[in-house]
Amino acid sequence: MNLFLLYVLLFKAVITSFSGMASLPMVRDDFVTQRHVLTDRQLNTAIVAGRTGPGPNGLYLVSVGFIVAGLPGAMAGLIALITPAFLIIPLMNWIGRYAGQPRVRSAIRAIILASAGLLIAASIPLTMDAVTGPLAAAMVAASFLVLTFTDIESWWVMLGAALVGLGSKLVG
Repeated sequence: MNLFLLYVLLFKAVITSFSGMASLPMVRDDFVTQRHVLTDRQLNTAIVAGRTGPGPNGLYLVSVGFIVAGLPGAMAGLIALITPAFLIIPLMNWIGRYAGQPRVRSAIRAIILASAGLLIAASIPLTMDAVTGPLAAAMVAASFLVLTFTDIESWWVMLGAALVGLGSKLVG
């Protein structure tokens, strides 16, 4: 894949999602569904790689870039990830001036709701690809319940899942 196109697609995902994993539906659509340069399994791998390191949830985009185009692709992903930081100041100035207007508030709320729907829609095929048996299904359910109904941070859940996966391979 052309590095400029890779950058543009990742930048589009970042700029339209506003944060972290909200870019996932667009990334999945562009790279898995439309262009077939990633599989759901590779996208899951990129997400895990991005979530295990410190920093923002959007770091998985660097892994997506790496899987698609090696080290230059990772650089394209990193640049796409940080570009909005240079564009946010004028946008925040505009939002600050108009945020109190009902139309602007309504538009922002609609974007948030659509983003939530897109995230759910992208999560379902990725979950179906990752769930390969009863243990994996139990881990998905347990992770969902713990993260939804407790204040436990997600990295503890990731660590616990890694230990369960390691333990299952050692036992079975």
